[in-house]
Amino acid sequence: MSETETATFAGGCFWCMVQPFETFPGIKKVLSGYTGGTVANPTYEQVKSQTTGHTEAVKIWFDPQVVSYQQLVELYWQQTDPTDAGGQFQDRGSNYRPVIFVNSEAQAKIARASRQALQDREQFTKPIVTKIEVAQPFYPAEERHQQFYRKNPARMAQQEAGGREAFIQQHWTQK
Repeated sequence: MSETETATFAGGCFWCMVQPFETFPGIKKVLSGYTGGTVANPTYEQVKSQTTGHTEAVKIWFDPQVVSYQQLVELYWQQTDPTDAGGQFQDRGSNYRPVIFVNSEAQAKIARASRQALQDREQFTKPIVTKIEVAQPFYPAEERHQQFYRKNPARMAQQEAGGREAFIQQHWTQK
């Protein structure tokens, strides 16, 4: 049996970050939660108030024999606007900032190289501002936020209409 590794990504509303990873080969589990803050076991309401320092994120357990961390980072970029540090799409504020939280120096090296390659491609007119930070304690979100895209498809359609889907189509869809 192969080992499982973890990756943690913040790219705006965690509701929108689950499905792209969960449906990717080699993914064992995706959990919505909060990381990077100063309060243990924060609630959604506390994080939303932007007083705890937490960011909404997804923690991903993956089989590195099937999917590499490099592939996950590339998939991450394609879910975000890497030029917007003030939130993502309709979701504004520090709790929605884009961050790659790394668990090791190996992950940090891959993330930094990938970010530089993205910048070098000049795919965007603005600089890439996504942060790469050392992983902090991860607190699972409340059950109502887990697998939100499955539980609330109509609400997810509204969320996607907030600009994420159009941005992805414009900047990431292969022409």
